[in-house]
Amino acid sequence: MKIVNKFYPHALVVLGFILVSLIYFYPVLQGKQIFQSDIAQYTGMAKEQNDFRATEHAEPYWTNSAFGGMPTYQLGANYPNDYVGKLDDALRFLPRPADYLFLYFLGFYGLLLVLKTDPLKAFIGALAFGFSTYLIIILGVGHNAKAHAIAYMPLVIAGFILVFQKKYIRGGLLTMFAVALEVNANHFQMTYYLLIFLLILSGYYAFNFIKDKEYKPLLISFGVLVAAGILAIGANATNLLATSEYAKFSTRSNSELTFNPDGTKKTNENALSREYITEYSYGIAESLNLIAPRLFGGSNHENLGTDSRMYSFMIEKGVPSEQAQDFVSGMPTYWGDQPIVAAPAYIGVVVFFLAVLALFIDDRKIKYVFLSGALVSLILSWGKNFSLLTDFFIDYVPMYDKFRAVSSIQVILELCFPVLAVMGLQSFFKAKEEPKLQQKALVQTGVFGLGILLILVITKSMFHFSGSSDSYYLESYGPDFVDALKEDRMSLYSADLLRSGFFIVVTFAILWLFIKNKFSQNTTLVIVGVLMIFDLFFVDKKYVSAKDFVSPVQIAAPFQETPSDAQILKDTTHYRVFEVNGNMSSARASYFHHSLGGYHAAKPRRIQQLFDYQIAKNNMEVLDMLNVKYIIQTDKEGKEFPTVNPNTNGNAWFVSSVRLVNKPDDVMKALDNIDTKRVAVFNVREHEGKFRNARLKKQWDTTGTIKTVVYKPNYIKYQSDNKKDGLAVFSEMYYKNGWNAYIDGQLTDHFPVDYVLRAMEIPGGQHTIEFKFEPQVVKTGSTITLISSIGMLLLLIGGIYFERKRVILHKE
Repeated sequence: MKIVNKFYPHALVVLGFILVSLIYFYPVLQGKQIFQSDIAQYTGMAKEQNDFRATEHAEPYWTNSAFGGMPTYQLGANYPNDYVGKLDDALRFLPRPADYLFLYFLGFYGLLLVLKTDPLKAFIGALAFGFSTYLIIILGVGHNAKAHAIAYMPLVIAGFILVFQKKYIRGGLLTMFAVALEVNANHFQMTYYLLIFLLILSGYYAFNFIKDKEYKPLLISFGVLVAAGILAIGANATNLLATSEYAKFSTRSNSELTFNPDGTKKTNENALSREYITEYSYGIAESLNLIAPRLFGGSNHENLGTDSRMYSFMIEKGVPSEQAQDFVSGMPTYWGDQPIVAAPAYIGVVVFFLAVLALFIDDRKIKYVFLSGALVSLILSWGKNFSLLTDFFIDYVPMYDKFRAVSSIQVILELCFPVLAVMGLQSFFKAKEEPKLQQKALVQTGVFGLGILLILVITKSMFHFSGSSDSYYLESYGPDFVDALKEDRMSLYSADLLRSGFFIVVTFAILWLFIKNKFSQNTTLVIVGVLMIFDLFFVDKKYVSAKDFVSPVQIAAPFQETPSDAQILKDTTHYRVFEVNGNMSSARASYFHHSLGGYHAAKPRRIQQLFDYQIAKNNMEVLDMLNVKYIIQTDKEGKEFPTVNPNTNGNAWFVSSVRLVNKPDDVMKALDNIDTKRVAVFNVREHEGKFRNARLKKQWDTTGTIKTVVYKPNYIKYQSDNKKDGLAVFSEMYYKNGWNAYIDGQLTDHFPVDYVLRAMEIPGGQHTIEFKFEPQVVKTGSTITLISSIGMLLLLIGGIYFERKRVILHKE
C-alpha cells in the first residue's frame, strides 16, 4: 500500500502528460499526421534506403539517390544491437509529434523531482517547459532530432545533480541511461550545448567540494560520471563511429582546397565559414522577445488579420476582401537580424516573472548555475552581434566551429528559465510565514518586469521596424506597401508589450492575494499555473496548429510526380538527374531518381565543392563524368522540362591516359579543361599505393567494354571484356571506408580519380567486377555496442540490488 501511495501521484502526472500531449496535437487521434517540411525532405533522401529495406529485408548503409552517393549513417540507418534505441522507442509510444511533447514533459518532470519539487509544481513546470514556443515550432518544421535531444537534456542534468549530491548509484544509473538516450537522439549540436551547461554545473559542485575540502566525494563523483559516460557512449558506438567517419567526408570537415571558386586564395581552412556559422545570430535587443513574443514582428509568415493596416491598405487599393484576407495571412512582419524565423523563441512572460522572483527569494545557490547557463547561452546566441565572445569560441573552443545557427543555443536558456520559475514558486510558498519577505521579493520582481516593459514602450521610437526583405517589397509594391507593413510591425510591438504587462500584473495580483490570505496555496498554484500555460499555449497555436496536419498518404508521399519525372522514369537504364532549381539543396529529385542534389545539413564535401567550382560554372564535362543524363530545368513561364544530355560517359568507361597531379587543388583545376572520357586525373602523392602503375605513363587499352549487370545501393556488378590491360573509371562516388572492389572474387585495390570518382586497373580478358559496401565501422561499432549494453544491464541489476539492500538496512 505504501508503494502505491508513493507512486500514485507520479502515475497521475504521467497520465496527465499523455492526455495533454494528445489534446494539444489532437489531429493525431483522427489518424492525421503533421506535415513537417524538413521531414518531407528527409523522406525524399531516404526513399531508396526505405525501398531497399522493404524488398531486401536488410540495411544498405549507402544510397545512390542523393549527392551522387553517400552513406546513410545520418539518414536514419538502423544498426545491430541498438538496445538504447529500443528503449527510446518504448518511451516514444505516442503518435508523432505528441511523442516528443510527452518526452519534453517527462524529462523535465524528472529534473524537478531531483530538485525536491512536489508533483503538482513539477507537473506545471514541465508543461511550461514543453510549451516553450521554440520547442513547439521545431516540431512544426520537422527538426525531430533536435527536439529528441532537447527532451533528454533535463534527465542528464538530473543525473549529474544526483551524483554530486553523493547519491552515486541512483545518479550514476540515471546519468548512464539519460546520456545514452541523449546521444542516441543523434543531434550532436544540441548535445554539445548541453555539455557547455554541464561544465557550468560541474564547476559549481567542484568548487563547493574543494571549498569544503571534500576531495574524496569529488573524485568519486567524477569517477561515477566518467564510468556512466563511457558505457552510455559505448552503447551508441556504431552511430558515433560511423558519424565520426562520415564527418571527415562531409562539409563539416576542413576543406583540402586552398582557393575559392573565384580563384582567390582561401583565408582559412574551416569547413564552415564564420559567416555561415553566425548567419542565424540573435539580435541583442531581439532577445527581449523572450518575454514579448512579437516584439520584433514574430515570424516571416505572420497572420495579421482583417484589423491590420495592411488589410486596410489592400482594400483601399481595390483588392477584394477575400483576396486581401488571404494575402495578409502570411506577412513578413519579422524585422530582426536573422534571415528566416518561423516563430519567436518565447519562453513565457509568466515564466520569466517567476524566474526573476526566484532570484529575489530563493536562497539555494544552485539558482546561480541555471542563471549562468541562461546568460551564457543568451550571449552566445548573439553570434556576430557579440563577435568578441563568438570569435573566441570559434577559434579556441574545440568543435564549436562545426555547428551553424548559433542562435539555437538558446535551448539552454529555455531549459533554465522554467527551472528558475518553479524554484521561485517553491520558495515563495515556503516563505509563507515571512509575509514581509514575500512582499519585498514580489514588489522587486514586479518593478523589474514592468520596468523592462516600460523602457521598451519609451524607446519604441528608437527602432526602425525595417526588415531585411523590405527593399524587395519596396521595389515590387511601392513605399505605401512598406509603410503599411511597418505600421503593423509597430502595432505588434505595442500590443505584445501590453499583453505581457497584463500577464505580469495578473500574476502579481494573484500572488499578492495569496500573501493576504485571500487564496489557498493550491488555488494560487493552479491559477498561476493556468496563466503560465495559457500564455504559452495561445502563442504556440499561432504557429503550430491543427491546420498543419494532413492525411498519412501525403506524409508517405510528400512529392508528386511531375510530367518531367514521368518522362525520365521511362528510361530504365542507370543514370543521374540534376534538378537545376534544386541547386543541390532539395531532395525532391531524390525521391524519384538517382539525383546529383539532395537535402542534408552535412553534405558530402567533395560533391558540394564540385558543384561550387565546376557545375555552377556550367562545366558540362563534369556532368558527363557524373553520368547526368537528364537535367530538369524551367522555362521563362516557370514550366518544368527535362533536357537529355547525349554526351554522358555512362556508368563506367576505359580511359587511355592518366594526368598525374600532387594535390587536391591541382585535381580540381585540371577538371576546368579535360576530356574525362579519355583522361583521368589522379593525385599520385596521396594515393599512389593503390595505383601501382600510375607513373608508367602507359597508354591504356580503350577498345574494351564494361557493362553494368546489377545495380543496388550497396552492391554493383559489372562485366568487362578488354584484350589488354585497361584503366576503368566508374561513375560512382569514392568513399574509402566501406566500399571494397573485387575482380573475379579477389579483393582488388581501387582509388579516386577526377576528384570524386572511383577507378581501378582491369587486366585483359573477360572479368566480373563487383563493388560491395561492407563498412567495417558498423561491425566494430556493433560489437562495442553489445558489450556496453550488457554492461549497462548488469549495472542496472546491481544498482537495484544494492539500493534495495541499503533501504532495508536503513529501516533496520
